[in-house]
Amino acid sequence: MVKIALVGCGVEYSGILKEVEKAALTFGAEIILPDIDLDYIEESYLKFGFSAQSPNLKLMIARAMSIVEGRTKADAVFVCTCFRCAEGALIRNEVRRFIQQNSHIPVVTYSFTEKTKADELFIRMEALVTTVARRSILAREKQEGLTMGIDSGSTTTKVVLMENNKVIGTGWTATKDIMESVNIAAADAFGETGYGWDDIDGIGTTGYGRLTIGKKLNAELIQEEISVNAKGAVYLADKQRGEATVLDIGGMDNKVITVNNGIPDNFTMGGICAGASGRFLDLTSRRLDVDITELGPLAVKGNYRNATLNSYCIVFGIQDLVTTLAAGGSKEDVADAACHSVAQQVYEQQLQEIDIREPLIQVGGTSLISGLVEAVSDILGGIEIIVPDYSQHIGAVGSALLVSGLGNRNNQ
Repeated sequence: MVKIALVGCGVEYSGILKEVEKAALTFGAEIILPDIDLDYIEESYLKFGFSAQSPNLKLMIARAMSIVEGRTKADAVFVCTCFRCAEGALIRNEVRRFIQQNSHIPVVTYSFTEKTKADELFIRMEALVTTVARRSILAREKQEGLTMGIDSGSTTTKVVLMENNKVIGTGWTATKDIMESVNIAAADAFGETGYGWDDIDGIGTTGYGRLTIGKKLNAELIQEEISVNAKGAVYLADKQRGEATVLDIGGMDNKVITVNNGIPDNFTMGGICAGASGRFLDLTSRRLDVDITELGPLAVKGNYRNATLNSYCIVFGIQDLVTTLAAGGSKEDVADAACHSVAQQVYEQQLQEIDIREPLIQVGGTSLISGLVEAVSDILGGIEIIVPDYSQHIGAVGSALLVSGLGNRNNQ
């Protein structure tokens, strides 16, 4: 059983410890709490060198130190603090960085509320377990045979057909009925390839609908999108060796993943505010009466400084953009303001929690919005961002790649 060390503040008395344990157990993992004595707390705090006023945060630091120094044996670490505590947020990030810099143990961070439930933690726990238990699968660098990858997202369903390390077919449709959407996208992917369902060697699924689809299609691989997206990104960007950072601004949540030799070693997710997601850009394009594919080029021509946007909220943000248009503002400036608003929020909520390792690979459907890619680069000081071919199909590509070699269903 995979052992996940819980390094947090307030978890025990906030009432969410059982939820964390339940989430871990769902994926065959066990939560352990590093056992620390009082003398070691003070010793660790002095070594750590970061001031903390709360005794619970000092205990958190000591638990992190015990993992790094080998006193606590853990396969992965879950670092969390209450979202209400500003000091906790600082310590959480420093603890995460400390463990990463001084060990090879995968880490994930989380900001919890008193109402956090187990299912909200599923993807994080599954990703941690996957990184530990399926390391050999994640090390795969070449696709073989004929495989299908399915990414059932909150907004769209993507299907990719790969043969002998090449993408030979793709399909994309809006997610409505889960299986119907898969069949529509799969029909597009098969297209003129001459292949059908009976020819496929293996099927991999990811995304929100992965469990349902995997069960219906008897998929050989059912895997969360953190490891799958990371693998697909570095594969398509030809950055499977060395370090990289993957950014996926999705329709429901956002992911920032750091990768080392093709294997994710840290990530952060967000999904609290729709104003920081692709949903805001979709609403903006509708308000501007342009197709979402036109929003990027429109934004590149604009100047966000000319548009008033005083709120990050998706509701009030749209109202601000409407006000700008009513005052004679241009569509170009409004489009650019929307892109910069999303990019700024992603930076404040997530990119600051991660030590960005270049190159930065931007993926997902929003990576096709050139104005957003430019805005992210601008906020990060002008760094180069790679948007690989098939970036919008990243989860499906990752699934098709990883399922390769897990067995040929036609020989069973």
